[in-house]
Amino acid sequence: MSFALSRPIRTVLRWQLLATALGVVALGALAGAHGAISAALGGAISMTGGLAAAWFALRKPAHDAATAVTSALIAEGLKVFLIVAGLAAVFVLYKNVVAIGLIATFAITTILFSMALFVKET
Repeated sequence: MSFALSRPIRTVLRWQLLATALGVVALGALAGAHGAISAALGGAISMTGGLAAAWFALRKPAHDAATAVTSALIAEGLKVFLIVAGLAAVFVLYKNVVAIGLIATFAITTILFSMALFVKET
């Protein structure tokens, strides 16, 4: 079975990549290499969680409402787990993290992912 992302998901992933790139450039200029790395990690954590949730929710077609809701809830749980684990890992393992840059880029890209609801399918 192939996994194809819908147009709204592909669109917001491009937005997230652009926002992350802008964050990397801006924080790189303001805080140096550690700022740029922190911004990249913030965007990557958000995108990883979103992609994993999309993959899980769309991996098999739902034949009834209960299956669709269950799959969506599990997908959101997976997303939250990956986000919490990613943020915790960065704060524990990366001693030179620029916290404001990490959190700002993470927050912006997370908000952008929710914009998929407003992107037309066609």
